[in-house]
Amino acid sequence: MSDHDEKTAEDRDDTRDGGGESGNRLRKELPQEVPAAAPAAEEAPKEPEPEPVAEPKPDPGPRLTGRQRLVQGLWPPRVTRAQLIVAVLLFGLGFGLAVQVASNSDSDSALRGARQEDLVRILDELDDRTQRLEDEKRGLEQQRDELENSSDQAEEARKQTIEKERQLGILVGTVAAQGPGITMTIVDTKGTVEADMLLDAIQELRAAGAEAIQVNGVRVVAGTYLADSGKGVSVDGNKINAPYRFKVIGKPQDLEPALNIPGGVVQTLEKEQATVTIERSTDIVVDALRAAKRPDYARSSSQ
Repeated sequence: MSDHDEKTAEDRDDTRDGGGESGNRLRKELPQEVPAAAPAAEEAPKEPEPEPVAEPKPDPGPRLTGRQRLVQGLWPPRVTRAQLIVAVLLFGLGFGLAVQVASNSDSDSALRGARQEDLVRILDELDDRTQRLEDEKRGLEQQRDELENSSDQAEEARKQTIEKERQLGILVGTVAAQGPGITMTIVDTKGTVEADMLLDAIQELRAAGAEAIQVNGVRVVAGTYLADSGKGVSVDGNKINAPYRFKVIGKPQDLEPALNIPGGVVQTLEKEQATVTIERSTDIVVDALRAAKRPDYARSSSQ
């Protein structure tokens, strides 16, 4: 074999050796081969799971309107303690206001139904009462001034005492009285007039300024009482029968309108089928007297 052939053979060997080393180096760098896992045993077939049965949904029923939902939200009511207290307070306030309005309406009902002439007469009566009070005030002031300015205060005091005694005697019925006034006659053929109706007449006359009153011969004073007595009326224990005749001393222009006001004494008696007659006079005599009664316990406090 020639040298060239030997070199060629050597080169081949070197190439083969070099290729072997390269192959070994590549095997070292590559990860080791993992042997394929043995095929798993075939799993046993699973039984199919039963499908869940859908539960029946409740029937929602007919759809509610907005008003029906509002009613369901408000009823039955859900009341708390605080709401209950507030409701009670509001009820009490409303009740108080209602009572006040009703009382005002009752007091004004008679005037609302009155005629214009009646309203004018009532206003005149109020003006007359105011005038009487002013006159009384001026009289008392005059008496005070006379006592303060009199040179003989003792004599002036004695005169005023006598005049005051006379005035008090008229009020308590121990002396007779005379002056302008009215005479009222009540004819009661049905026997329907009762003591409280006559008492209302007396009270109305006193409020109108009556200074002396006499009923069928019985003097009416501050402590007079009336009671029903069979078919008649008892005045301070003295029985009187119809017709009832009132003699009253006072200002006729005040006394008569006071009895004729709407819903007053005359209308009440006429509803009971009684006949009422009122006459004015410039000279009324009240001569029924009462015995002076000494107080059992009261004494004068003046020194």
